[in-house]
Amino acid sequence: MVSCLILASVPVALCQSPAPTVYVSGDGSGDFNCDGKDDHVQINQALKFVAGNSKYTTVHLKGPFTYVIDDTLLIGSNTILEGDSNAVLKLANNAGWVTMKPMIQQMSSSGNNNIVIRGFEVNGNHDGNPSVAKGKGYYNIIYFTNCKSVTVCDMYMHDGLGDGLRIKYGENIKFYDNTIYKLGHDGLFAIQCENVEAWNNTITCRTNSALRIWNSNHVKFHDNLIDSFYHWSAGGPGIQVEKSAGIMDDVEIYNNVIHNTYGPGIWMFNYDTSSATKDKEKNIHIHHNIFYNTGTNPSITWVGGIITGGFEDTVIENNIFDGIYHTAIANMYINTYSPAYVPQGDGFTTIVRNNIIVDTQKRTKSPSGTGYGIVNYLPETHSFSISYNCLYNNVVGNYKSCTSNTDIHVNPLFVNQKNHDYHLQSRGGTWNGKTWVKYKVSSPCIDAGYPSSDYSKEPEDNGNRINIGRYGNTIYASKSKH
Repeated sequence: MVSCLILASVPVALCQSPAPTVYVSGDGSGDFNCDGKDDHVQINQALKFVAGNSKYTTVHLKGPFTYVIDDTLLIGSNTILEGDSNAVLKLANNAGWVTMKPMIQQMSSSGNNNIVIRGFEVNGNHDGNPSVAKGKGYYNIIYFTNCKSVTVCDMYMHDGLGDGLRIKYGENIKFYDNTIYKLGHDGLFAIQCENVEAWNNTITCRTNSALRIWNSNHVKFHDNLIDSFYHWSAGGPGIQVEKSAGIMDDVEIYNNVIHNTYGPGIWMFNYDTSSATKDKEKNIHIHHNIFYNTGTNPSITWVGGIITGGFEDTVIENNIFDGIYHTAIANMYINTYSPAYVPQGDGFTTIVRNNIIVDTQKRTKSPSGTGYGIVNYLPETHSFSISYNCLYNNVVGNYKSCTSNTDIHVNPLFVNQKNHDYHLQSRGGTWNGKTWVKYKVSSPCIDAGYPSSDYSKEPEDNGNRINIGRYGNTIYASKSKH
């Protein structure tokens, strides 16, 4: 009872309850109750109470209700901020906040740890704040610095002016099962972070990318569905990998579907001019992804499937590239950056194998000479190692300033290219999502991949060799044609 008297703003019932959850509501049924105006006051009271009382772990926003906030929510260590799926956190109209002031931030400027945000909707109120530009740091939904063990999951974040989760100097970041629609910058933006994983997110880009890392390492982006829309504000790449300092030698991007992005599907660029050595930016692994119709932007030239520059021994394997604008894969620096940013040295190699590249299109801006499967725009410093891919029906040709003597150039015989079913037809059996179906023909990409690639995950009969394409060395690989 003494502690209840000390916390005068806290309902007495809380001090009597053994439950770890504090409830916030809009109908009077919560431990803290809101009225739809300046609701940050009550939510912050709840968050402060949980942070100061170790028996409590969780602040729960009850729905259906829209909580309108006109100041930042501050979350402490060992705290869960969650809500019903019909609980909506909304930025006030004409909020007038300074840049980099987010909707949700850590409580301590020196950082907080063990934070979970999950389960509710955030409306960034783009249309209600028309006086500020997108992508300038205004109204990021979440911005954490110096925080460890942060999880953001099962969220619906939409119609914002900034990032979904922006995190700097963080460790052990998990970002999954979120739906993100038309934010004003990146869905996830990790800056100088370690151990970042993002998966099972559905993200429609606006202004910038779905997932972005800058000077971050030990990163996995997988099983995400990423697209954009056709509009001047529609954004840049699906995934952005950027380096200006530090070490980035453990980044894996796999099992994603990236389509109809305004910029390239993946954009990788290194402009570390102070310490650009190949042992610090290397071994990026991009595999088992599907790219189609990426690079629709009519106003830039650096569109495509994967655009990369300044990374050594990047491995791009077992991906599908279908209908990509400009080129499926390019060593390239964008023309808005000075050539001085191109790292010096004896060359950066990009390894391309076991991919299928079909129906590449000319880009809209400066289309002349575009539409190749693979292009090297940096022959003085960059090279390709290209082997055992399938390239077919690319509008002007397969290679520019690069070549391969082991690729095949035949129709890969997808099950249904129009509907983006990129399984390979096989007389031995093709997986259709439920069972194995036998076709009258077999794809020439079956048992035709890089001879040293692992094929052990493919079902028997697997021909003792990996298939080219998205399903090579997976349990859904088409069976041997023999």
